[in-house]
Amino acid sequence: MTTNVDVKSFPLFINGEWKQAESGQTFDVTNPATGEVIATAAKGSKEDVDKAVKAAREAFENEEWREMKPKDRAVILNAIAQKITVHAEELVYLEVISSGGTVRRVSSNDILQMADLFQQMAKFVLDYPFSETLPVPPFPGPSHNFVWREPIGVCAAITPWNMPMLIASWKIAPALAMGNTVVIKPASYTPLSTLKLAEIISTVVPPGVINVVTGSGKEVGEYLTTHPEVDKVAFTGSTEVGKKIMSLASETIKNTTLELGGKSPSIFLEDADLEVAIPGSLFGVFLHSGQLCESGTRLFVPDSIYDKVVKGLVQWSKRLKLGNPLDATTEIGPVISKQQRDTILSYIESGKKEGATIACGGKEITVDGCEGGSFIEPTIFTNVTNDMKIAQEEIFGPVLSVIRYSDVNEAIKQANDTIYGLAAGVWTKDVNKAYDVTRKLKAGVVWINDWHMLRNDAPFGGYKQSGIGREMGKHSLDAYTQLKHVHTSMVPQLEKRNWYQILFSQSE
Repeated sequence: MTTNVDVKSFPLFINGEWKQAESGQTFDVTNPATGEVIATAAKGSKEDVDKAVKAAREAFENEEWREMKPKDRAVILNAIAQKITVHAEELVYLEVISSGGTVRRVSSNDILQMADLFQQMAKFVLDYPFSETLPVPPFPGPSHNFVWREPIGVCAAITPWNMPMLIASWKIAPALAMGNTVVIKPASYTPLSTLKLAEIISTVVPPGVINVVTGSGKEVGEYLTTHPEVDKVAFTGSTEVGKKIMSLASETIKNTTLELGGKSPSIFLEDADLEVAIPGSLFGVFLHSGQLCESGTRLFVPDSIYDKVVKGLVQWSKRLKLGNPLDATTEIGPVISKQQRDTILSYIESGKKEGATIACGGKEITVDGCEGGSFIEPTIFTNVTNDMKIAQEEIFGPVLSVIRYSDVNEAIKQANDTIYGLAAGVWTKDVNKAYDVTRKLKAGVVWINDWHMLRNDAPFGGYKQSGIGREMGKHSLDAYTQLKHVHTSMVPQLEKRNWYQILFSQSE
């Protein structure tokens, strides 16, 4: 894949323009596959956040944007989808070199998902119930009542480093569909594709509708979360940071959407089609080196097929090719940083110390031509019990814990025995059995004989400490609106008003 894009210097994007940070400071952006600095990005501060929020507020107060008719807004959303397609090569390149996601995945999935998301939102907005008429009530007298849904205002989007431009789109698309404006704080590891995406979107929306302030989470992210002119915060990231975001947002009682961590269980039933289930479950955990919140990191396997499944898992895992993510033959790229590498390796060591057995992988490896990157072999643990650290904590790496079970109800109980509830999966030839298990799993999305199949017309989010609210689907639009009840009395005579009877009738 080739491109002539210049990735040397990226300012902030505010009010439709590229602007240097007030401090004049920058930070390095590194290619996780090589360890090389590929760009510098502006290091934003509170002053830059103020500018971006001011621009977003002014754009929101412009009635031409806020009150735009649904059919006109659908045209804009479809135009954004078309622009994404036109600029696909540049967006894919920036995403791959900064996130380590493989070009195979980003070009064949992420970019298509993004374009489709804006197209889906264009469809949803045409049928969205912006106004609902309530029935005429018998009490307290005839009246005409509406429920209106109105845009919520300035929305802060704080996004992670694993799939930066796709997850940013999950927040941008519904926000714009409802007439809001956005200020994005992308992860410092991966700001490049989000900055480019904002520039693309800005060509079809008024200045100030979309803004990006790069910088640290401590300064830029936390200030956005507490800023008095920000009306909503949408965050994707770890549960630990999500708790902090929720606490900070409570200072001004902001609307929040949180998509957080997971420790998702995958359950094989005895009749599972192993030719599909074994590689499918590995896709669930090893995609993007396991750096996805909904990864299926716990695999529950019945006694009767346990040994056969483990053998198959190892065989399939050893086929996977680690390499430079820009190489179209690479199947697994690097982990995002040396810090993340060390975290993953420490979890692997803890698994060994607690008595789990490594069936394959477990080590960092060196990839030719990418000696400065951090690559970890696909790792499978057996003899895992559900109370082990590797089975309870989110590792965010290519590590699978295989847990033996003898009774499916016990497997379900253990699957739910976690603080998380983002995703789950069931593998069986009997759909009725699958539905029975699915009903009992505490997770926001459950896949049957599949994994990672997120749809833009279906909601995504978690139970328990995996988050609050839903992204994607028509349900995501509700989180970017406020409800207003409008009441008009149809009682002409004063003395027949209910409130007159309550307060004034005895004083005549």
